[in-house]
Amino acid sequence: MLEEKWYKMSLKQQMGNIGSEFFKMIVLKNKGDLENSKNSFIKTLELTDLSIRDKRWKDRLSETLRLREIICGLFFDIKEYNILTDNLKKYFINFSL
Repeated sequence: MLEEKWYKMSLKQQMGNIGSEFFKMIVLKNKGDLENSKNSFIKTLELTDLSIRDKRWKDRLSETLRLREIICGLFFDIKEYNILTDNLKKYFINFSL
């Protein structure tokens, strides 16, 4: 059901939804609500994976895969890409304008 609806959304709508769930994850994590933060993290990855599988965005596949890596790194506090949460917020905001 979600997949069917997801694949009818534009890229901006998809990224907006991923961004919304990502922001929720960060807020919950910063509050120390690890269980709900983890659930939101999983939802963020599920939405990202739907966009990865969306054939319309195949030319953006590497960007979306990197986004997934960065989200995982931020959740697990891995500094491999040296990207701050604020940088990712700015990335998602671009899709909402």
